[in-house]
Amino acid sequence: MVATQNEVLAEVRNHIGHLTLNRPAGLNAITLEMVRDLQRQLDAWAQDEQVHAVVLRGAGEKAFCAGGDIRSLYDSFKSGDTLHQDFFVEEYALDLAIHHYRKPVLALMDGFVLGGGMGLVQGADLRVVTEKSRLAMPEVGIGYFPDVGGSYFLPRIPGELGIYLGVSGVQIRAADALYCGLADWYLDSSKLATLDDRLDQLQWHDTPLKDLQGLLAKLGVQQLPDAPLAALRPAIDHFFALPDVPSIVEQMREVTVADSHEWATTTADLLQTRSPLAMGVTLEMLRRGRHLSLEQCFALELHLDRQWFERGDLIEGVRALLIDKDKNPRWNPPTLQALDAEHVASFFNGFDESGS
Repeated sequence: MVATQNEVLAEVRNHIGHLTLNRPAGLNAITLEMVRDLQRQLDAWAQDEQVHAVVLRGAGEKAFCAGGDIRSLYDSFKSGDTLHQDFFVEEYALDLAIHHYRKPVLALMDGFVLGGGMGLVQGADLRVVTEKSRLAMPEVGIGYFPDVGGSYFLPRIPGELGIYLGVSGVQIRAADALYCGLADWYLDSSKLATLDDRLDQLQWHDTPLKDLQGLLAKLGVQQLPDAPLAALRPAIDHFFALPDVPSIVEQMREVTVADSHEWATTTADLLQTRSPLAMGVTLEMLRRGRHLSLEQCFALELHLDRQWFERGDLIEGVRALLIDKDKNPRWNPPTLQALDAEHVASFFNGFDESGS
């Protein structure tokens, strides 16, 4: 059974529903229609007793999913329609549904897994990375904040690693993804075809989740040596526990110890290219998210999003990086020194932790 819905492909083989994001030329960035197609298909398979599990993947060689189709959201805001508002409401609902899905979800995170792509996979039961995987919540680079559940899964990474990933937007590879608990299994990409063959031949004996885990155990590993973040953990835990982003950058500039000087300097330089407002709001959001439920975190992100197109830096970030491509965003405020703590706090005014 094969159903082609343009940019989402759906197929059932051996009691497994396979969903493929099919915009390889756009690195499988997701649109509102793709969100709706995914939700419809997942809803249908949840009720289909012949479907035991779901596999998520991206078409092409480069990406699982490079995030949301930000250009379409920019165009929506500029034209005055509601697509950009509808997108986030429905995208968050889809991501939350994957977290609570009643059947095992296996996510093949080959290539880029950025932003909205992370939202799709972090609720999966079995998250598989390869040597080509590049994971990030890079939103601060375009003047936004790490959403799609990032306020939940980032602060639950040990220590301050998740705060670092969210505030800096840096990419990580397979070893760090496993170390941070953002992935569960590593397979060489050359074994993905073998995995598909084994899935087609899988004999369902135990619970579906255990059957899938047993298959992955024959092909992959759950740890890799020499995760770079493991070595950086003491420095990250120190700097990213500081009260605010200006303090983080200021103290990084003062580092002279040889083993962490280069990382501290490079990270400080990177943070000074990001939106000061986005970083400030991100830091506060992630610290609040540590104490919120998954549902509350999505509600908080939606609360922020509803203000962000008017009050945040996203429109300017998209203009500078995707529209005019001058790569010279005029952030507001322009510097960390000008970032006002009360202004950051104002984005959280009126948020009801009950989610209403």
